[in-house]
Amino acid sequence: MPKVLIATEKPFAADAVQKIKTELENAGYNYSFLENYTEKSALHNALADAEALIVRSDIIDEAAFNAAPKLKIVVRAGAGYDNIDLKSATAHNVVVMNTPGQNSNAVAELAIGMMIYMARNKFNGKSGTELAGKTLTLYGFGWVARYVAKIAKGIGMDVYAYDPFISDEVIQKEGVKPLHSVEDIFKLGDYISLHIPATEDTKKSVNWNLLSLVKDDAILVNTARKEVIEEDALLKAFAEKKKFRYVSDVAPDNSAKLLELYPDRVFFTPKKMGAQTSEANTNAGIAAAKQIIAYFEKGDVKYKVN
Repeated sequence: MPKVLIATEKPFAADAVQKIKTELENAGYNYSFLENYTEKSALHNALADAEALIVRSDIIDEAAFNAAPKLKIVVRAGAGYDNIDLKSATAHNVVVMNTPGQNSNAVAELAIGMMIYMARNKFNGKSGTELAGKTLTLYGFGWVARYVAKIAKGIGMDVYAYDPFISDEVIQKEGVKPLHSVEDIFKLGDYISLHIPATEDTKKSVNWNLLSLVKDDAILVNTARKEVIEEDALLKAFAEKKKFRYVSDVAPDNSAKLLELYPDRVFFTPKKMGAQTSEANTNAGIAAAKQIIAYFEKGDVKYKVN
């Protein structure tokens, strides 16, 4: 039976580990866990006989694929997959999948939580503002954005979204108002929430052309990827818009400078925390195991991304 390696520098929660084991054991699969590893060589050695691989944020690059001659499938337990070299995977005839939607609610709750944190001035004892009645604009309308919209509407926010790959009808079905340009996202929002992947087209795409459009007191929320922000433009936005604030689940490379210059106007989680809930951990892990089984048993490649 196939040999599955679960390689997680940042391990799954204990409950998730047990449920992953149960899925694989019920299917009769062999498996091994590599957790808390600190050296690439440990990963490469473990890959030597692996036919399937489950990872979280672990970097699976060309060297990893070269070390895995039997590997047929990699599943990223989560939505983003920019930690996996898709070009190299394809060259090695390896299928790469993600587990979309499994950690979306966790990320959405973090996004809303960070909005509240900044609206209340980081709970510093001074009077803040409420989210109710404010305009939230969503850049991208995938799973996470839809959960954000659901929560925000419950709070009483006015929610808009722009996604060039999703129809107005789909957006409207979620009770959200569609926008038709990226510029509208940045002009309109009291809160602007980013839900775009880091691709060649989107890296540094949130530049001064867009940030120059934001309201003076807008709050930009990033639970996506740091690479989509052009950091010099971010600094310029802080300098020119005296109440502008930025919160992110991924600290930018110039985070130390921003914290020094604008300590009350920025907040960064200590490490990427969006999917760090026991529920998301478990959901994504189980989904990854099931997708591997479905691939070997049925040839199912529904969530293939390469």
